[in-house]
Amino acid sequence: MIIVKQINIQIKEHPIFSPVGSDSDSMPSGKLQVLLVSAKGLHDTDFFTKMDPYVTIICRTQEQKSNVASGQGSSPEWNETFVFSLTGDEEQELVIKIKDSDVGSEDDTVGEAKIPLEPLFLAESIPPTPYNVVINDQFCGEVKVGLEFIPEETREHGHRHGHGHGHGHHEEERSYGGWKESSY
Repeated sequence: MIIVKQINIQIKEHPIFSPVGSDSDSMPSGKLQVLLVSAKGLHDTDFFTKMDPYVTIICRTQEQKSNVASGQGSSPEWNETFVFSLTGDEEQELVIKIKDSDVGSEDDTVGEAKIPLEPLFLAESIPPTPYNVVINDQFCGEVKVGLEFIPEETREHGHRHGHGHGHGHHEEERSYGGWKESSY
């Protein structure tokens, strides 16, 4: 009975059996690579000429702008790649704003797409996919975007579980099949 009790304590304290999601509070750090491919079905904001669309990509406080697709109207192609640095738990969605570059007046907003990043953190790569572009809750076309997440290698992350255990715990660990050497 005493041995069973020791094993139960062992299992409860071991990081393999720590509650699922204990680290899910924070988003991973790394690089977010955004491939802006094209858009189609956009509502043309220019009446007499084809609009000159461009995109502003916003990831929290970072903002990057594409080239203007001059005269490409409602089906522009960009094929541009942008890289953002993700630093932790703040970036949860990517906002893509499509605007029409107007000379001599303020650029018209064509619409925007919001892309949740959580599925990307799990998959690490999402091939070019069409996302709905909306303005005032109205569908107004789609934008095709590919995403890639390159996790940052952090040493701290692997050692996070090693703190806060009582003295002598590591000796117990070794005596029960070398769990300490596992990849967790």
